[in-house]
Amino acid sequence: MPTQPKLTRFNQSVLSKYQIYNSIFMTLPFDTITKTGALLPLFHETCKKGFEVGDNPTTIVESFFKKYQARRSDKSQINLLFRFIQYIERQVVLFDAIEDAAFPIVNNMDGIGTLRSLKESASAENKLETLQKYLEEFKVRIVLTAHPTQFYPGSVLGIITDLTKAVKENDLLVINDLLAQLGKTPFFKHTKPTPYDEAVSLIWYLENVFYKSFGTIYDYIQQNIFDGKHIDNDIINIGFWPGGDRDGNPFVTPEITLKVANRLRETIIKNYYRDARRLRRKLTFEGVEDRIVVLETELYRIITHEESSLTLDFLTSELKAIKQLIIDKHQSLYVHEVNSLLNKIHLFGFHFANLDIRQDSRKHAQFFDDMVNVLIKSGSKIFPKNYHELSEKEHIQILSKVKGSVDLSLIKDEETLKALQTMRAIKTIQDNNGELAANRYIISNNQTTLHVMQLFAMLKLVAFHDKLTVDIGPLFETITDLENAPTVMDQLYANPEYATHLKSRGNKQTIMLGFSDGTKDGGYLMANWAIYKAKENLTTVSRQHGITVIFFDGRGGPPARGGGKTHKFYASLGPTIEDDEVQLTIQGQTISSNFGTLESSQYNLEQLISSGVYNSLSDKDLRMHPDNRLVMDDLSKLSYEAYKNFKAHPKFIPYLEHMSTLKYYAKTNIGSRPSKRGKAEGLVFEDLRAIPFVGSWSQLKQNVPGFFGVGTALKHYEDANQFDKAQLLFQTSDFFKTLIENSMMSLSKSFFDLTKYMSEDPEYGEFWNVIYNEYQTSKRLLLKLTDYKELMEEEPAGKASIAVRESIVLPLLTIQQYALKKIQELEKNGITSGEEIEIYQKMVTRSLFGNINASRNSA
Repeated sequence: MPTQPKLTRFNQSVLSKYQIYNSIFMTLPFDTITKTGALLPLFHETCKKGFEVGDNPTTIVESFFKKYQARRSDKSQINLLFRFIQYIERQVVLFDAIEDAAFPIVNNMDGIGTLRSLKESASAENKLETLQKYLEEFKVRIVLTAHPTQFYPGSVLGIITDLTKAVKENDLLVINDLLAQLGKTPFFKHTKPTPYDEAVSLIWYLENVFYKSFGTIYDYIQQNIFDGKHIDNDIINIGFWPGGDRDGNPFVTPEITLKVANRLRETIIKNYYRDARRLRRKLTFEGVEDRIVVLETELYRIITHEESSLTLDFLTSELKAIKQLIIDKHQSLYVHEVNSLLNKIHLFGFHFANLDIRQDSRKHAQFFDDMVNVLIKSGSKIFPKNYHELSEKEHIQILSKVKGSVDLSLIKDEETLKALQTMRAIKTIQDNNGELAANRYIISNNQTTLHVMQLFAMLKLVAFHDKLTVDIGPLFETITDLENAPTVMDQLYANPEYATHLKSRGNKQTIMLGFSDGTKDGGYLMANWAIYKAKENLTTVSRQHGITVIFFDGRGGPPARGGGKTHKFYASLGPTIEDDEVQLTIQGQTISSNFGTLESSQYNLEQLISSGVYNSLSDKDLRMHPDNRLVMDDLSKLSYEAYKNFKAHPKFIPYLEHMSTLKYYAKTNIGSRPSKRGKAEGLVFEDLRAIPFVGSWSQLKQNVPGFFGVGTALKHYEDANQFDKAQLLFQTSDFFKTLIENSMMSLSKSFFDLTKYMSEDPEYGEFWNVIYNEYQTSKRLLLKLTDYKELMEEEPAGKASIAVRESIVLPLLTIQQYALKKIQELEKNGITSGEEIEIYQKMVTRSLFGNINASRNSA
């Protein structure tokens, strides 16, 4: 029987099942409020029809009550709206679980972009040796961050996991019980999680998903591409930010960093123990059994905090000896299981994940100056007394050759002390869990060579006196910083002491590039093109100095933050961009939606591996044609101007502050860090974090950061009768094609009928129309550019999934806008506190949760 189209598979395995299970869910009694399940479909229909005829959210809510629930008191009406929110949140969970369960059916697990497909095409083209050679060097690192774009508590994540399993097995009784449990389980957190809580919730994915999916992928590569031979390269590894990312998060302390590293070590050893226990039941052979028992016992001793002398080297060598014994004397029985455990130990060591430390350059400058002042005052000879009067060039010279050590008891400033103790904690973690456990420090908002050298000196003075076993990774974020990045790196590479440090690190330099803040700063097209050009220029300057640059991409979930179909980006990069490693951040919902189950984790990791390898195996010349570069450059500048003017509009900040959900992000308790960086009372654009910024546009269903400026730029070409140049760029550049298709995803998730009422607002009407006009222009011209009949035409299953999710939350969005309007009316009448306004504020915040989770990549 031929494989059915992806959309058909989606409709059968996701949509039909959702309709069936949702109808069961809607009949379940959760509390004393009757008829919620019966009334919600009526409310949904009222919203749908209301928006079609141009009604605003307030009219829709009021007409619903008038028509169906006229006798309810005001209080009872409010209660019903909260019940609707409660139901819709759980409908989203149900849809998530069904979509996760259907993942291997909807997605072809052996299709294009999978390892099997990669191996078969390499074999067919006689390129298996090339593939092996490349995989001996190539690496993919996904870095899990704690950025709060999802709020499910652990109990709900557990239900999703169980529900996914039950849906797979079509177990109606279990599904029924789980849906009932879901109805009674709270979805919101009364207190903010600590950074340690965030780490623990992400370690769940390491323990239950990545441990297995990484192992499966590595085993497959070894058996099928390397014919069972050992591979020195680990190919895939995990980076970890919770507990190490201090940028804007004062709650991440040195103690928490150490605690998280210990938790990672304990968790990986627990996983090895489970595997060793399973092996013990199988390896009951003479000369083998007693040896595996010893390993199992020692692993158990570590977990229970007893004295153990077990080292990583001994564990590895002993398992290799057991493996050889089985081959020599026991007909290779269960040898694959032993080998599989060896592979996992090779991948995860005693550290499980590579814990990164991150802090802002402005903070480092503050800590550094404080440290220098204390040292000079104490009579230390490390820095000259006139250090602060010297030039930047002289500073760099001194920092390059710095020697000595800092007595931390002299440091009185609490913030500085914590920062320096964190640097010492890195050394402690390396001593306990191995160097790979924590060997990278990211400097966010890096602008100069001095920023790197300040950290270089602090690390040496505080903890790494003899040899610096830490990679320093500058993070370039704004458009200006991206343009200056090659000059900064050229100066660093030319510094003899820094060059010596790099030599000891294998002549590799990690550079991080921030998609989220780049987009916030420069708009969608400019940010992506600026990063592309920065990568080219950084590749050139690094190669000139004999350095291999490793690009680490700070990506969010949606296209506006560098997300979307990420693997397509990597497959579209040509030989002018270094691609020995693919490294990117995975955050919030992207962790659960793209890597939350064994199947989705394996599939998406394979896609990333294949996209990185694709460039090396492909005969296709991915270099951008000079004419195309000119067009790309011009489009970026035009869109940047449009976006810059938009940001400069006097109503830009007030609109976000008064008409969006921006200020409610801080009240959601979904993340441990504050929602803005600075301490300014009013809203300052620079202090705004990318997540609430992009998320607020998403809640309004306007998704501005994913398209604004694109339409204006293309219209310029249309008006000049040169639209064919843009069409040629789309047809011949994979990079531009991916950008455009991801922008279409942002447009697909927009719904301007929701906020159309704002167009008549005396204060914000004109500004709303600016956004709406750009949306219409972008949509019209993207369809013209691509020759599609509708948005996301090339990805019907993805489009269908978005459509279902948007439909589920339509009543939720309506309620949120209704509540926002009520708050605005109350504030206009001078009411800024009291029970009534608090109820509506709570309604906005609760609606925020469901909208965030439903979009899966909304922020």
